[in-house]
Amino acid sequence: NPYNHQDHLYDKSQPENIIFLERLRTLLDGYPGSAIVGEVGDAQRGMEILADYTKGKNRVHMCYAFDFLCPHPPTAEYFAEVLEKFNDQAPDSWACWAFSNHDVVRHASRWSRSDELQDRFQKMLTTLLLSLRGSVCLYQGEELGLTEAEVAFEDLQDPYGIEFWPEFVGRDGCRTPMVWDKNAKNGGFSEGDPWLPVDSKHLNQAVSVQSSNPESLLEHYRAMLRFRAAQPLLSVGDLSDIKVEGSMLSFYRIHKAKHCWCCFNFGDTPQNVKILENAKIIEAPGSLKETPCNNEGEVKLPACCAIFTMSGEDGLLEKVFSAIKLSSVKKRLFG
Repeated sequence: NPYNHQDHLYDKSQPENIIFLERLRTLLDGYPGSAIVGEVGDAQRGMEILADYTKGKNRVHMCYAFDFLCPHPPTAEYFAEVLEKFNDQAPDSWACWAFSNHDVVRHASRWSRSDELQDRFQKMLTTLLLSLRGSVCLYQGEELGLTEAEVAFEDLQDPYGIEFWPEFVGRDGCRTPMVWDKNAKNGGFSEGDPWLPVDSKHLNQAVSVQSSNPESLLEHYRAMLRFRAAQPLLSVGDLSDIKVEGSMLSFYRIHKAKHCWCCFNFGDTPQNVKILENAKIIEAPGSLKETPCNNEGEVKLPACCAIFTMSGEDGLLEKVFSAIKLSSVKKRLFG
């Protein structure tokens, strides 16, 4: 990216910006329900700017984090590195995390696997994203698992793609329309002519195809969003004790007297994980269900799978655990 060939010391993110942001926040505070999201991407000082712009309660509500828009495959080590950096450089800040947006190749393509674990891997990544401290930005079509579309040169709209074709095909491949109905014109997006054509390969992933199928990626997103909304500690709790052990990433989400341990197996093979004596496995969408431990207090975590355990104040724990029993989850989500 030629933009990052420069060190942007004097052309953006100046100290006087803070004064402006505080004035802007004062204005927005007069309109309940409104929020400011800052897009302050910077290859050199992204976390530093995020920390400055969201500090306290009189600046931007949240800042868009670019760290997971990276092209390289996600690993437990990389996720831990980003989360540690966030905790160290912006501990009092509020990030808005995303895996895809309108400027990068869709993460279903960037982070694809060529094996039978692809579907499980994408679901695990969704579970991880919705387990992070901060807000989450979901880009249209990612909940369907849409891959990067192929756009013919004559259909391109992105000036970069038109100028640098074919060395760089531009960003239109991630900007094609959302597909709602497999059998409708333009995938149900519009009766008119959309800005970019619908990729025919996306039609089999339309909302009409995936809705009400409990095994679909769309229903997994819906279930995980409901799960996150039901767990205050996943929205506002601290994130601490980040660890990487082999192919596994783990951390704690802590809020008041409750502790939720989240563990994700990025590997291709099952791994043994130790469960604390006072913790209960909770049935998050797509995660390992309650299962007996072996003599060492361990359970086997399948490849590309997550596990959540909850511990803390007994009364609170019982309410949480009862609320998310698998039967009630199925009843709420799928009738």
